[in-house]
Order: sequence, then structure tokens, then C-alpha cells
Amino acid sequence: MIPLIKENQSLKSSNTFAIDVNARYFAEIHSTAELQELLGTEQIRTEALLIVGGGSNILFTKDFDGLVVKMKIEGITVTAQGDAVFVTAGAGVKWHDLVMYCVDNGYAGLENLSLIPGTVGASPIQNIGAYGVELKDVFYSCEAVEIATGTLRNFNYADCGFGYRESVFKNEYKGRYIITSVCYQLSKTPNLNIQYGAIAAELQNRHIEQPSIADVSAVVADIRVSKLPDPSTIGNAGSFFKNPVIDETDFAPVLAAAPDVVHYPAGPGKVKLAAGWLIEACGFKGMVSGHTGTWKNQALVLVNHGGATGAEVYNFSERIIETVHTRFGIRLEREVNIL
Repeated sequence: MIPLIKENQSLKSSNTFAIDVNARYFAEIHSTAELQELLGTEQIRTEALLIVGGGSNILFTKDFDGLVVKMKIEGITVTAQGDAVFVTAGAGVKWHDLVMYCVDNGYAGLENLSLIPGTVGASPIQNIGAYGVELKDVFYSCEAVEIATGTLRNFNYADCGFGYRESVFKNEYKGRYIITSVCYQLSKTPNLNIQYGAIAAELQNRHIEQPSIADVSAVVADIRVSKLPDPSTIGNAGSFFKNPVIDETDFAPVLAAAPDVVHYPAGPGKVKLAAGWLIEACGFKGMVSGHTGTWKNQALVLVNHGGATGAEVYNFSERIIETVHTRFGIRLEREVNIL
């Protein structure tokens, strides 16, 4: 059955920045079949199309003059093969709900990605990551519907072209496919990654010498809560900028000018810098500018203090980019999609 298409629908509750804009048309999708039915309608061929999940990686700067499709496909299934566990989740499953399902059942691999906002369908697009783990480390495959034909296609790991916060779905396949489900390859035997960030120190503070995946998940969640604002109380999209990856030759003058700059190895001849540190070093941490600003505990997060427009947030982010570039010679890239 073709899903109901609403007109002039507010998107304030469909984006975690809580920007108050409208969509000309709006529909919710609860199954792959519903999506294929919708893609067969004339409206799809004549209107601009936007797919949203949790709306946690979007900054709306104006009304959307087209059709917004919100993915609400639920369901989690599990197949075990020896020590390996293949967990498949619908695109509309909340990401943290999936993580907790896996932690509660002893399926290791997602624990470092606890409390990341958004939904399953967005996870391969962005190649989400946190605390030393990226989606690509546990990705097995995903299914997606081709917008032009309504055909369901399976993408394996090699098909997806994963990079740092990158995939084919953000590049050559952008606007061509809609992800309906994702399969993750996890393990019954944990191989914990606790060296990144403050995980090890916090486990030590809690006197946990042999941590479980539940311990790691709880620590990661608590660290995130201590640093990041809750979108239900203050509008934000989490990390607004990517951590820049630069050549070692370009890093030398940065290190000379700022010996305490936070950085990590990023492969042969590459260095990853902490964007939050760069922004804080430029005096932006906790800054309030009109109705927007940076979060008091993490300069990497831009917030809506109430009544901010998308344009106001965007202009403030531009100010940050220019200031960091002037001081460090590094141009930050936005992680959030601007619409």
C-alpha cells in the first residue's frame, strides 16, 4: 500500500537540531515494500527527495520544497555461525537500541559506538565512528533500494568504499539508493578496544580490571553524556566538524606553533587532529552567539539554545572555520549535511 503523503509538514521533530522548517510533502516508510510502492508514484519523479532517519546529521537552513521520506523500518534478526554473529537491523532502528540489544546478548563489536544518535540506515553512509572503532570494522552488508527503478540491491563491504566518515553513499551513489537494512558481523568472543580516549582511565577509576562489553558500553555512554548535550533538551547534531587528517609535513608547523595539540597517527605519513581542540584553542568553547554557540563541555558541538535558524548556525560554523584556518592553516570540514 502506498504510504500516506502529508503536506506542509513541520520537520522540527525530525531533526535533532530542532530547526523549525517545513517540508512541502512528507511520508513515513515502515517496510521495503512500502518504499518500493512510493518510488513507483509520479510524485517521486517530480519532487526533490530527502531521506531522513533520526535527523541527527542534518542542518536545515530553509524549508524543504519537495518530499521528505522518514525511514521507520524496524526489526532485528540474528544468525550465528560458530563464533561469528550476523545481526541484521532495519534502517529505522535507533542506533543505540541496536547497540544495547547486542551488548545485552553478548555480541561484541558495537560497544564503543554506544549512544551515537541516529538510526541504523545512516550508519554505513557516514561510516560512523567513535573511540577507536568505525562502522566499517563490523560492517558485513546492507540492502538498498535504487530510487530510479525500485530494485533492491545488496552491497557487500568492498562495494561501499569506506573512508573516514565516507562511503559510496555520500559520493558516487549519493541520491541513487535508499538503505533499508544493514547486517553487522559481530563476535561472541570480545576483542575489546579500550585504549582510545578516556576509556581505559575510566575503567581503572571504577576498579574494573577485566572489563566486559557491557562495562565498555557503560563507560563510553557516560563519557559521551559528560561531554555532549542531550538533543531532547538542547538542539544539536553531535560533532559538527570532522577531525582533520593531514600530511605529516603539514603537521610540523602546527606542532611547532602548538606543542600540546591533540593528535593521533592516521596511517603512513598522515596525522589526525582533534577538531575540538583546535576550536577550543581559538576561544570558541562555550561561546554563545545569538541563539547558537558551542557546547560548554565540547567545542566540537554546535547547539541551538532555542529559536536558532539553520542560517544562524551555519554562519557561526563558518566563523569557526575561518578562525581555525587563520590560526592553524587548517580548514575544517563540516560533518553535518547542510540543506
